[in-house]
Amino acid sequence: MSRHHTIDMSSANDGTTDKYSIILPTYNERKNLPVIIWLLARTFEANGIDWEIIIVDDASPDGTQDVAKQLAGVYGEDRVVLKPRAGKLGLGTAYVHGLNFCTGNFVIIMDADFSHHPKFIPELIRQQKTHNLDIVTGTRYSSHPKPGFLSGVKPIGLGPGGVYGWDLKRKLVSRGANFLADTVLQPGVSDLTGSFRLYRKPALQNIISQCTSKGYVFQMEIIVRARALGYTVGEVPITFVDRIYGESKLSGSEIVGYAKGVMSLWWGV
Repeated sequence: MSRHHTIDMSSANDGTTDKYSIILPTYNERKNLPVIIWLLARTFEANGIDWEIIIVDDASPDGTQDVAKQLAGVYGEDRVVLKPRAGKLGLGTAYVHGLNFCTGNFVIIMDADFSHHPKFIPELIRQQKTHNLDIVTGTRYSSHPKPGFLSGVKPIGLGPGGVYGWDLKRKLVSRGANFLADTVLQPGVSDLTGSFRLYRKPALQNIISQCTSKGYVFQMEIIVRARALGYTVGEVPITFVDRIYGESKLSGSEIVGYAKGVMSLWWGV
């Protein structure tokens, strides 16, 4: 981890201590789960962050839930909380399900496959606190945080955003998806399809109650609706690394659904 400093975790409003609930949707993540939980726990403890991890598993056949139960025994059932579902019901509904069990006043969503490194979480938190934002999203496609640097404040971020491990076709698909959404919807963020984000819990609860999409379109809809509702959104550059164990879950139907989702949001929000 690049930074080992304690973040001021008192709330800007009333002096109470902030708590961060991480929602981890999983499907066949048995190999990844122990390491990502260890990295998260190390990051939180090193930075003085109060935390819990809500694991939403969609009936993985590889034993992911057994591993999650063992991790709850290691870290404590108040830190690692397993809330499984009966089957693969979609990414958006996984967040809705997990949100029901979050006890923190902030919620972080991220992938469990090392695509999102926990080392960026302190930077997301610092950006939120510096600018008092409702949402901070990690961006693969910008070199600077947004809003930008403030005089006298330690620069936020660990370097420019980027993507590693993708072939040219996948990069073009992602860039094209963001270009399409940016052109049609003008959301004001550089990475509309990213899924590494920090939310104020009340803001997420309000936005998510109005969302109608599922799968990867869900990430886009949240930001578009957040803007429409007047919530403040910031960005921090992150590096995205293709999953180490397992296979990508992005399908052709998701890509088609994304294009349809862009037009639906343009028409309806």
